[in-house]
Amino acid sequence: MARTHTAIDSPVGRLTLVATDGVLSGLYMDLQRHRPADETFGAFVPDARTSPFGEAADQLAAYFAGERIEFDMPLTLHGTAFQQRVWTALREIPYGETISYGELATEIGNPAASRAVGLANGRNPIGVIVPCHRVVGSTGDLTGYGGGIERKRFLLAFERETRTGAKPPTLQPLF
Repeated sequence: MARTHTAIDSPVGRLTLVATDGVLSGLYMDLQRHRPADETFGAFVPDARTSPFGEAADQLAAYFAGERIEFDMPLTLHGTAFQQRVWTALREIPYGETISYGELATEIGNPAASRAVGLANGRNPIGVIVPCHRVVGSTGDLTGYGGGIERKRFLLAFERETRTGAKPPTLQPLF
């Protein structure tokens, strides 16, 4: 497995993009919980617009400009079969909407697994693109987020505002 990485700026801070064999396999925020050690990311690619990161950088730029609501790039997600099911289900949550951990557990056919869904959600290796920020507590409260609750709050508010037609979004970047 050949791994490379680059970094881009965003309204939620610096994002590290990781590719495995030329396919995006990681998107990590600074100070993110469960962020792998930097030395596991492989060689640094200084220009994020070049392969294999150009498409991801372009789609993220469009997302943060309020011009893109879905990502359609190849991804490589490394995890258990259960984690894979959770991460696949995350990609089905509509832009600007939320679902509870319990509802997500039911969606994947295991209604009693809301805690396990939460753990898998927290281990999502490709934040933002695989929208784990759209999962909330059973009462709608914002609960844990690997990138921090303020980032989760920002992403959800950004998506709601963009979805309602307020372009460009009026939210101020976090970092």
